[in-house]
Amino acid sequence: MNDRMKTPWSELTLTRFPADPRERLRAWDASDEYLLGHLAESGTDLSGTVVIVGDRWGALTTALAPHRPTQITDSFLAQEATRANLRRAGADEDSVRLLTTQDAPPERVDVLLVRVPKSLALLEDQLLRLAPALREGTVVVGSGMVKEIHTSTLKLFERIIGPTRTSLAEKKARLIHATVAPSADRGASPWPYRYELPDGIGPASGHPVVNHAGVFCAERLDIGTRFFLRQLPEPSGTARVVDLGCGNGVVGTAVALAAPEAELLFVDESFQAVASAEATYRANGLPDGRAEFRVGDGLAGIEDGSVDVVLTNPPFHTHQATTDATAWRMFTGARRALRPGGELYVIGNRHLGYHLKLRKLFGNSQLVASDAKFVVLKAVKQ
Repeated sequence: MNDRMKTPWSELTLTRFPADPRERLRAWDASDEYLLGHLAESGTDLSGTVVIVGDRWGALTTALAPHRPTQITDSFLAQEATRANLRRAGADEDSVRLLTTQDAPPERVDVLLVRVPKSLALLEDQLLRLAPALREGTVVVGSGMVKEIHTSTLKLFERIIGPTRTSLAEKKARLIHATVAPSADRGASPWPYRYELPDGIGPASGHPVVNHAGVFCAERLDIGTRFFLRQLPEPSGTARVVDLGCGNGVVGTAVALAAPEAELLFVDESFQAVASAEATYRANGLPDGRAEFRVGDGLAGIEDGSVDVVLTNPPFHTHQATTDATAWRMFTGARRALRPGGELYVIGNRHLGYHLKLRKLFGNSQLVASDAKFVVLKAVKQ
């Protein structure tokens, strides 16, 4: 795989995180190249406060490191990739300010670069948070692949920033140019969003869920989780249970409601997700001392053999690419973290064939429940 990106100023070696020599997906795409080329060709003044939102793997931040940018991301993996790519490029890590989507943004922004996210809600949330820092003359440029930029995307820029136009497509990538209109009627942010769960889904029936922008199925309970909630185990005593890839935390919260003595660990690589999980847990009046909320790369950093139950619904996409790499890391991490006799419960689409991976790793896989679309599987650490 070619892991070198040419920029107008240099050539950079970039990788995703965690780095894997077998990885076939690059750490940048044509929209990153298009944006960097535009900045150079247009002579954009980068001497002020440069803010980069949604940089997938740190390509933009690394290329612009000499200009001391601020990166804002929802992804722990993207943040770690940025650190690694900065080191690889010989850049001073202290010259780049790394913020999460949960942090307060800079008070003034002179150049705002937005890598359009998959989630329109996350884009809305971040533009609304940054809008007060923009001024007349602030340069605002969005970038994305053509298939990622929709009419709704442009309408958001228009409503929150000001008059918006797009560039011609280049290598299936496109730029968005927005002119700041200080008097724009942006409206109030609808996030975080709260709703009550439906009946018939076990211990969590009728309980509240809180969602920050960008969390999967933030406005309703998705059908996969609904099915999973009906099949959850009821751990005994003070079992340590991990909601792995926790999203809004509804699965772990359901376990906590059914087994009040259990210790819960909520883990996700999304800062928005972990904030949602903590808000959901607290909205249900559950005890503070029984739960931990961690942003990280799966179960990395969790002590070997320290967990009784792992519950997960692995993603099979990373941005626009379909891949089972994340699921595989989740399963291998679970096997390492589980105690002998510990159980991993997985829900997934039937066609993904997770039972084969579990048999390879654990030596066993049991079908707990299934319907026309989903399977719930259990693997036991021997």
